[in-house]
Amino acid sequence: MQSRKVKNQRKRKKTWLKIVLAFFLLIAGGSAAYFYSIYNNVKTTVNDNIHEDIEGINAEQTKKKLKEEKSLNILLLGVDERENDTGRADTMIVLSLDPANDRMQMVSIPRDARAEIPGEGIDKINHSYAYGGSDRSVQTVENFLDIELDYYVRMNMDGLSQMVDAVGGIEVVNDQSFSQGGHDFEKGNLQLNGEEALAYVRMRKNDPKGDAGRNDRQRDVIQGTINQGASMNMANNIDKMMKVLGDNAATNMKFADMKNLVTNYRNARHEMNMYQMKGEDTYINNIYYMNIPESEIQNTREKIIEYSKG
Repeated sequence: MQSRKVKNQRKRKKTWLKIVLAFFLLIAGGSAAYFYSIYNNVKTTVNDNIHEDIEGINAEQTKKKLKEEKSLNILLLGVDERENDTGRADTMIVLSLDPANDRMQMVSIPRDARAEIPGEGIDKINHSYAYGGSDRSVQTVENFLDIELDYYVRMNMDGLSQMVDAVGGIEVVNDQSFSQGGHDFEKGNLQLNGEEALAYVRMRKNDPKGDAGRNDRQRDVIQGTINQGASMNMANNIDKMMKVLGDNAATNMKFADMKNLVTNYRNARHEMNMYQMKGEDTYINNIYYMNIPESEIQNTREKIIEYSKG
């Protein structure tokens, strides 16, 4: 039987991928000159290097919702892809944007949640990516929560530190002193580069609040990136940011979709709510799973639907 210690060591530090969200929101802080000075470069990178359509999302329906400025659900996938390995979606987050109420919500799905994977049967929900890439992950999450997704964003592990560096580093407020990954983090205001930010969000087992404390730090990194992006000179950093995304990210958004999000959904960053799905540890045939009760699945679905009503 796999020990809890080994299990925890195997868990990838999840919510770092939410940093990719910062790109789509922080550019809202750029001046109008940004859109004119580097428009073509960004458009080409997004449409040629980042854009990937999938069958699991109704593009026409999403386009209509975007035009009417209705709430959107976006699946954020954090993937650890290695050579000769299809990888796993170690982070799965449903991001809901509610422009009518200027708010956003992030719902984290445990990577080991036991779920039905279309065409494959019952397995860990993060294995859906190994079975069929982003498309299968989208289908699995839609079936698991009985919701409709409008977009997906996939980002590789290496993207976190690179994105923080691309915006020139971030500032966070640390509520306790600790060491992680060869870095010492004192209590109080901290300036972090990319490598430090990655270590900062990875600390968990020495935190008295456990996962809740780690989630707080992950939120700090997201907000720090958004704040830094909103105050920076976008024209001086956009090339770095686009290279990070071009090398590490994929999405079914086109450049026109991103522009629409920047224009009409930018204020959603003013209120950020986060929720972590809860479950029970269980072993089946000596394999660890997180068993999510039906009541928790329904509760989570209601949270997402409530945002969709606007």
